[in-house]
Amino acid sequence: MLSLLRTKTISMASSPLVSPSSSNSLSKLIMDSSTDSFKVSPRLIALAQQLRLYKPPPAVDETDIEEQKIEESAGKVVSQVGFVESATPVANQPEKFRPKRAAVLICLFEGNDGDFRVILTKRSSKLSTHSGEVALPGGKAEEADADDAETATREAKEEIGLDPSIVNVVTTLEPFLSKHLLRVIPVIGILSDRKAFKPAPNAAEVEAVFDAPLEMFLKDENRSSEERDWMGDKYLIHFFDYETNDKKYVIWGLTAGILIRAASVVYKRSPAFLEQNPKFKVPRVVDKDVLMS
Repeated sequence: MLSLLRTKTISMASSPLVSPSSSNSLSKLIMDSSTDSFKVSPRLIALAQQLRLYKPPPAVDETDIEEQKIEESAGKVVSQVGFVESATPVANQPEKFRPKRAAVLICLFEGNDGDFRVILTKRSSKLSTHSGEVALPGGKAEEADADDAETATREAKEEIGLDPSIVNVVTTLEPFLSKHLLRVIPVIGILSDRKAFKPAPNAAEVEAVFDAPLEMFLKDENRSSEERDWMGDKYLIHFFDYETNDKKYVIWGLTAGILIRAASVVYKRSPAFLEQNPKFKVPRVVDKDVLMS
């Protein structure tokens, strides 16, 4: 992926969250489609062309900020789900809110039935945090990382053995805030040849590697939700039940939120259920990954 990220770029629509490498990846994907050894699906090429032009929605309106005064609260615990940062007042307070960054990889490929599928992991039950939960491959950014795409693909290689050179990064989505107010950047990459990926999970971090249809995160089937309270505001946490190879998984929280957004962008439609986010407020006591003025 490093050679891919550092090659010359072709002209593309500008977006503050779209890595220049997305156009490189699109060029590589198109070139791969012309080789005799492997034919890239026209649907994947069309998807790459669509996603490289993606622009995130605008941040919260300034009038909303006035109505949603950011309140500090000592000793509060941040909710157990992540939210799109652009939909929260804290996004407009860069002088106060400077969280550390992380990135996750939404690696898409075309399934046997022509559907778009995403690679997921089940975290090891031995981990001290989020043990046994379903997650996207990814992790915290390191100083040596050139950009969010490199963070996501580096972590994916370390966690599940996914070679960055076979993943074509096409865009990034708007940041999400984790329950510890870590800024998580979803990076969308396309795996043109599913057979080229031979999962090799790091046993210390990952218990299982599997894939699921992306469109399921727009449907009301096999979905449940819980209403919770965050400093006086009601919000919903979504849970998706999924079974494959006689194994059952529950996809929820930040991972579900990111995949709902990714599916909405890919399929260009809203989910068939209500999304309800709280008015995020900045707590005085925060996780060590957040810098507060």
